[in-house]
Amino acid sequence: MSDPGPLPPIVYHPAYSAELPSGHRFPMQKYARLVEVLREEGLIGPKGLWEPEPADYSLLAAVHDPDYVRQVLDACVPPKVERVIGLPITQSVVERTQAAVGGTLTAARLALRHGLACNTAGGSHHAGPSGGAGFCVFNDIAVAARALIDSGEVGQVLVVDLDVHQGDGTAFIFEHEPRVFTFSMHGEKNFPVRRGPSDLDIDLPDGTGDAAYVARLKEVLPDLLQSVSPDIVFYIAGVDPHESDRLGRLSLSDEGLAERDAYVLETCLAVAPLVGVIGGGYDHDIDRLARRHATLHRAAAHAWRSGLARREA
Repeated sequence: MSDPGPLPPIVYHPAYSAELPSGHRFPMQKYARLVEVLREEGLIGPKGLWEPEPADYSLLAAVHDPDYVRQVLDACVPPKVERVIGLPITQSVVERTQAAVGGTLTAARLALRHGLACNTAGGSHHAGPSGGAGFCVFNDIAVAARALIDSGEVGQVLVVDLDVHQGDGTAFIFEHEPRVFTFSMHGEKNFPVRRGPSDLDIDLPDGTGDAAYVARLKEVLPDLLQSVSPDIVFYIAGVDPHESDRLGRLSLSDEGLAERDAYVLETCLAVAPLVGVIGGGYDHDIDRLARRHATLHRAAAHAWRSGLARREA
C-alpha cells in the first residue's frame, strides 16, 4: 500500500449499490451518491478510491454461523430469515455485502498503516452470530476486528458505535471476547427491542439534541480510550440521530453531527488509528442523505490535514 497522499484513504466498491425492488425502503442509492459528493467536494485524493477485495466464506464464517453464511453466499436464504434481514438476498445483494465487509477490512488495514481511513459503506451492526437483521446481512466491523486479531495485527479493539440504534449484533458476537470492547450510544426507545450485551451502553432519550448529546460523549470517550488502550478504533458514524431522519429521534442537527464526528476523530486519533464507516441513515432525499454521510469524510479530511492521524514514516 503506497502513501495515500494529501487526503486520507477512502474505500469504495461499485457493488455497494445493489439492485433492490422499486419502492424498497432501504436507501441503497446513497452509496454511489456519497462518492459523487466526495468528488464534488474535493475529498478524494489524487490517487483515487481504494477498491477492496470482497470478503470470502472463511472471513465471514469466523463470526457468523457457517450454515447461514453458506445460505447467503448461495442466495438461498429462507424467506423468514429474509424478513428479519429486511433485504431480498439476491446475487446483487450478496455481492454488495461481501464488498462492504471487505471494504471495512481494507479500510482497517489502511488505518493501521496510515493512521486513518474511511469506508463509504459499513456499520452493519445488527448482524449477529446466528444471522442478519435490520438491513444488515453480515457484520463488517465484527469480521474486520476478528480478522485483525486472529492475524496478530492488533491485540485490542475499541468499537465506538454512534448509530441511533444499539449495536446488538456486534455486542453478541464479542460478548466473551475481552480483546474487543464494544461501546454503543443510541436512542433508548429505538430498535432493536432485544439489546445486545455491549461492554458499555448509553441510552439517550428522544429529543436529546446537540448540546446534551455531545456533552454525554465527552463525559465518556476520553476515559474509555485510556482504560481500553486500543490498537485500533472502529467508528460507526451513523447519521440516523439526525432530526430529520426517518428512523431516529435524537434531534441532532447538521452542525451537531459535524461536531460529534470532529470530536471523535480528534480524541481517538490521539490514542490509536481509526477506521470510520458510515452506519445508518434514512431519508427519502438521497442527495441530502449522501451529503449528511459525507460529514464523516469531511471530518477525516480535516483531521488528516491537521496532522492528527498517525502516518507511517
